Amino acid sequence: MQIINLIENTSGANDCITGHGLSFYIETAAHKLLMDAGPSAAILENAEKLGISLAEVDTVILSHGHYDHGGGILPFTKVNNTARIYLHKDAAGDYYAFDGREKGYRYIGIDPEITELDQLVYVNQTTQIDENLFLFCNITGNRNRPDTNKRLLKKAGDHYIQDPFAHELCLVIKDAGTSFLFSGCAHNGVLNILDRYKELYKSEPDVMVSGFHMMKKTDYTNDEIQNIRNTAYELKRYHTVFYTCHCTGLPAYDIMKEILGGQLHYVHCGEEI
Repeated sequence: MQIINLIENTSGANDCITGHGLSFYIETAAHKLLMDAGPSAAILENAEKLGISLAEVDTVILSHGHYDHGGGILPFTKVNNTARIYLHKDAAGDYYAFDGREKGYRYIGIDPEITELDQLVYVNQTTQIDENLFLFCNITGNRNRPDTNKRLLKKAGDHYIQDPFAHELCLVIKDAGTSFLFSGCAHNGVLNILDRYKELYKSEPDVMVSGFHMMKKTDYTNDEIQNIRNTAYELKRYHTVFYTCHCTGLPAYDIMKEILGGQLHYVHCGEEI
């Protein structure tokens, strides 16, 4: 099984284009997949640099309805109009970020043209694609949800409300006796996602690949640092190996790495797990 990053925020291998967003190419014995498509057409150029043929991809998973994960979907369909694209039924919602009083509200949802694609498969419950691929949503619980969610909103009529992230979708791959859990940003909180996994599969994943949505443009408060540390201590209870990137942010990663050691790794742009 191969897991190769196609785009994320930090420089890595093969002079790949970086960007605020996320996409992984995953190849199993039976499938060639994309987990998210990054913010733009940059995934096409990066895939070419990495020797990956996106025309051969058969399955795409959109982890949630934000542009930095779905911006590359329309460019992808120009080279591949047969792959099935799985997304939550609410992923095409009206999603915004509040950038402060001066800048106001900024649209961060996916391009509405995506909803017109014939390749889409909408999901709103636990779904088994085949004997190796599974999707789940309906993540509840309030264990250490990211503080950075507070500025992420959903427009409802003329009002902006806190995004509950019901549109978040996780991918599970079972391959050669090993279980892999993929999440885009873990907006519902990595611990709550792991709780949902254990509820469904009665075990822990061997590997989890996910952003943790802890990145900030300003310094962390003491409470935020403690929340990051508490999350790391909880993750340390698992036998799972964690690979993170994108929205985790390097300062938060460094805090968690001190606690998790070799159990936690950062994946840079273009790198292979």
